[in-house]
Amino acid sequence: MRKLIVAAFISLDGVMQAPGGPEEDTSDKFRLGGWIVPYADEASGQAIQDLFSQPFELLLGRRTYDIFAAYWPRMRANSRNYDIADLFNSVPKHVATHRPDTLDWQNSHALEGTLADAIRGLKLQDGAHLLTQGSGDLVRQLLAAGLVDELRLMIFPLLLGRGKRLFGENAQASAFTLAHSTSTPGGVLITRYVRSGEVRTGAFEDAG
Repeated sequence: MRKLIVAAFISLDGVMQAPGGPEEDTSDKFRLGGWIVPYADEASGQAIQDLFSQPFELLLGRRTYDIFAAYWPRMRANSRNYDIADLFNSVPKHVATHRPDTLDWQNSHALEGTLADAIRGLKLQDGAHLLTQGSGDLVRQLLAAGLVDELRLMIFPLLLGRGKRLFGENAQASAFTLAHSTSTPGGVLITRYVRSGEVRTGAFEDAG
């Protein structure tokens, strides 16, 4: 059974909207797109390379798919991110969409049936792990269904105040173990959390 890994750039207050550029996602009048750019350095670049160093298949919501499909196939061979572009262009892409006939990016496949059932079916198959990037609406549904096995979060030292957030109020209660963490010179936390079961509770004894 393969894992479902959620990878995301988030702010301290959990916002994940439009990290890469001003025009990436301006819905709901979001005006702070591109907020990860000032923190780009060798350490953060290496963390991204490490994320994509193991075999994976992309799992994407429709909005993120359209953003990626308009960007990665146009990446030139001598560009800084060409290695990632080559990966993204070649790997299978599983897309949550109501318009399956408009998936023009190579090796793209529409999820069939209900989202939860489709993902459970994919996880039971042999093959590379499933990896999400962006796709906030999709990820919140996956968290609500308890289908996420790992969280790979890059947490940036800023508050955005508003914008689409990674975690919604309907996420299934789950415990995670911090399997790895490090930080960049710019203060970005690079973390890997692995799901470890149900949430445990308790009570502190009355010291009096």
